[in-house]
Amino acid sequence: MNLLDEQIPDSQRQRLGAWRIRVHQIGYDVGRKGMKDQEIIPFLHQQRRVTFFTLDFDFFQHDLCHARYCLVCMDVRKQEAAAYVRRVLRHPQFNSVAKRMGKVIRASSKGIQVLNVNTEREIFVEWRD
Repeated sequence: MNLLDEQIPDSQRQRLGAWRIRVHQIGYDVGRKGMKDQEIIPFLHQQRRVTFFTLDFDFFQHDLCHARYCLVCMDVRKQEAAAYVRRVLRHPQFNSVAKRMGKVIRASSKGIQVLNVNTEREIFVEWRD
């Protein structure tokens, strides 16, 4: 499941739908409106193989790496969120659920920083498009 944080605008969710990218959003499809950051991680633990997209950098922490989910922190303007969700999902290193699980990712115009559950080292991945 691809899950958007509540702060991602509805226009961006609709854009993803127009691109046939299936997403759910906290406060609309799952969870409840106003979920706090500290409530989201336990919520993700209850889900199965979820990729959570957010604009909140508090989630870019190595101790949040977990084999059951992927966190993607996007360092972009709200109006660019859909484009970066799409870019991450299409990137050859992250284009399947199995490739994303266990990672905390920071996506920006400069590239992708990746923290992995199996290693302490941060890696940098360039965009392919």
